[in-house]
Amino acid sequence: MKEQVAELLGQAVDQLKAKGTIPGDHPVRIMVDNTRDKTHGDLASNLALTLAKPCGQKPRDLAEAIIESLPDNTLISKVEIAGPGFINFFLASDSVAEIVGDILEQGYDFGRNTSGQGEKVQVEFVSANPTGPLHVGHGRGAAVGDSLCRVMDANGWNVTREFYYNDAGAQINNLALSVQARVKGLTPDDPSWPEDGYRGEYIIDVANSYKAKDTIDADDQHVTGSGDPDDLEAIRHFAVAYLRREQDLDLKAFGVEFDVFFLESSLYTEGKVEATVQQLIDNGHTYEKDGALWLKTTEFGDDKDRVMRKKDGNYTYFLPDVAYHKDKFERGFKRVINEQGADHHSTVTRVRAGLQALNEGIPEGYPDYVLHQMVLVTKGGEEVKLSKRAGSYVTLRDLIDEVGRDATRYFLVSRRADSQLTFDIDLARSQSNDNPVYYIQYAHARICAVLGKASQDDLDNITTSGVAALGELELDDERELVTQLRRYPEVVQHAGQTLEPAVIATYLKELASIFHGYYNNHRILVDDPSVMMGRLALSAAIRQVLANGLDLLGVGAPEQM
Repeated sequence: MKEQVAELLGQAVDQLKAKGTIPGDHPVRIMVDNTRDKTHGDLASNLALTLAKPCGQKPRDLAEAIIESLPDNTLISKVEIAGPGFINFFLASDSVAEIVGDILEQGYDFGRNTSGQGEKVQVEFVSANPTGPLHVGHGRGAAVGDSLCRVMDANGWNVTREFYYNDAGAQINNLALSVQARVKGLTPDDPSWPEDGYRGEYIIDVANSYKAKDTIDADDQHVTGSGDPDDLEAIRHFAVAYLRREQDLDLKAFGVEFDVFFLESSLYTEGKVEATVQQLIDNGHTYEKDGALWLKTTEFGDDKDRVMRKKDGNYTYFLPDVAYHKDKFERGFKRVINEQGADHHSTVTRVRAGLQALNEGIPEGYPDYVLHQMVLVTKGGEEVKLSKRAGSYVTLRDLIDEVGRDATRYFLVSRRADSQLTFDIDLARSQSNDNPVYYIQYAHARICAVLGKASQDDLDNITTSGVAALGELELDDERELVTQLRRYPEVVQHAGQTLEPAVIATYLKELASIFHGYYNNHRILVDDPSVMMGRLALSAAIRQVLANGLDLLGVGAPEQM
């Protein structure tokens, strides 16, 4: 609708340029937006305000000239001038029927577009160290990352979901030592317990499984415990596989699956880290200082140069990240989005700098980052900090068990990723209008109940006589609902452009609120058959959009509550 109104305005501008009212060589940018107050129409443009000065006219006078130059059309029923010179458009009832008809005809595809043109995009998210259960921060990354994948897919991108396992380094060694200590019967209270060992009860489960010589299948790994308490390498492989399997089970319970699992260790075993270092050296972007190898990241926008290889010969953590993203680019991903915790903020500049220093034509700003802030979990007004299983933090599984998958996913994605989030368990469990996910799902279920009471003949004719009867709907609430439905494709596109799936959650809450108000004030199954069919068609369209939007968040659309 916006595009069609903008096209009408463009034709009016052409006429006014031909008359000399608007300078022929003056560039014109036409903007059409939704109105906030429906008494001011459905759509509005500030065109007259932006052109008044170059035209040497008062905005309201120019707005009048633009309106007079609009071509005849069936889209607009009325045009008004508001305030200093805004042009407000009231859409004709036929346009109402058009948007509802489109929704009912397109169904699941309504709101989807081809702006991504099938281009490949890789989204890396969660990427938790396999050292323990997923915590609530990982859960937020999973909810945001998976919803982002769904949104990018809806915008026509060819999406690959990837999980990067940090299965090498000091933390994995601490995991192996912790499991080994449990295998030998030690507890965290023992003086010989590893200094940086993990204390959660899940370590006992790993140790017992290792002693029982269980076989673990995790992604591409097939590992059997030997039971040998002195074979630290065997314990390490077993513990990593065990916890990878546990994390995968948690993610599947959360409705999240991945296309690719990438192991950090492979970067070393396949020589990719060494090759990356040598390439940076050969390109002249490194130097030796104090026994360490430095990368000249200041040449690429960093505030200071960074150590790549320490005095002891070990690499700093950002170097394998550079090798990893070089590998992503070589796999054909010209666009990559990393969804990570805000604690990765410091790595953004140096990883991008390292990639630029490779001189391989990798674009500046590669990869994109979406960084999420911390999550505060509360229950009974008090912060919840500990999980018995994990020992030191709230796990994702804790939240799923407490409030269910749908509420957990919605709450974790409902705010912008870069804002801190308080997860109120009591609110998420409540069946009230204050609980946004319940409120949205209840709107969907309410419509299902209404449609369930309609006759089969009426349901069969919704897309024909129901859509045709939409011209009989004259209530302000109904126009507001249609306006909100019309916004949905723009919201989906905006979410993809800004990498903010939270805007979908906000939109659904607004749509549900408008519908609940309409439902409470007006009957849908009325005696007048024409009005009833129009309201059934409108309701069915709302149900479809609610289901489509919830699907982009990975949240179910129940037919009963």
